[in-house]
Amino acid sequence: MHVHFKLLPEAVFTAGVAGKQAVLEAIADRFAAVYKVDREVVLESLLEREALGSTGFGRGVAIPHARIAGISRPVAVLLRLEEPIDFAAADGMPVELVFGLLSPENAGASHLQALAAISRIVRDEAMHRALVESVDGEALFALLTNHLDRDAA
Repeated sequence: MHVHFKLLPEAVFTAGVAGKQAVLEAIADRFAAVYKVDREVVLESLLEREALGSTGFGRGVAIPHARIAGISRPVAVLLRLEEPIDFAAADGMPVELVFGLLSPENAGASHLQALAAISRIVRDEAMHRALVESVDGEALFALLTNHLDRDAA
């Protein structure tokens, strides 16, 4: 299976962030630092998408996502929150894992495939638990890399 998004080790991190706005800002900061995209454009795009309805996926996971100009393929960041926060998820559960996803402006199917790949990761019970229990970004990245490599086999 083809991996549908790029995830660099430095894009995976843990942080103590209070509130949805602060989470989106932390993700925008990380996208800007790691993938050299414009932080303000990213933040604005994520906020616009969030205004349409919460990207709280359920089971303690949120997948804020947007399409922006200036990138050639979907890129992701993963933030594990030190303290779960309310993200207005459909199931009402507070969120502790936040996968940010940015896709090229004109990405139709590839954006949806990347979202589907992320949702498959977090629906995997053992994987979900391992991600939540990871101590730091390095451990998170190793888990994801192993999972994605296994999927690609």
